[in-house]
Amino acid sequence: MKIYAPQNPAARAKRAALVVVLLAVAVVVGPQAFANDTSADASTVPVVTDTYVVMPGDTLWDIASSITPSGNDVQATVGDIQRLNVMESSSLRAGQELLLPSKV
Repeated sequence: MKIYAPQNPAARAKRAALVVVLLAVAVVVGPQAFANDTSADASTVPVVTDTYVVMPGDTLWDIASSITPSGNDVQATVGDIQRLNVMESSSLRAGQELLLPSKV
């Protein structure tokens, strides 16, 4: 089988322009095709928060259990508080301000 490729300069220029256009489209469209749609992601949903100032002797568990509705998991509330405040651990210090998920 023989493949025909025109050898004149005009045909080569046209073919080269087509390749450039296709590459440009791939560069623009490609990343969008693989991007995650975060519009429905729970982390982007606005959260109603309250502010709490940590008192001496407070623990994250005590604070979380005080705002967790009856029958719900306190550990989940601890995780929510840690995410809201970008906390790597559960340690607190007196005077620290915490964002708490609202009881709404």
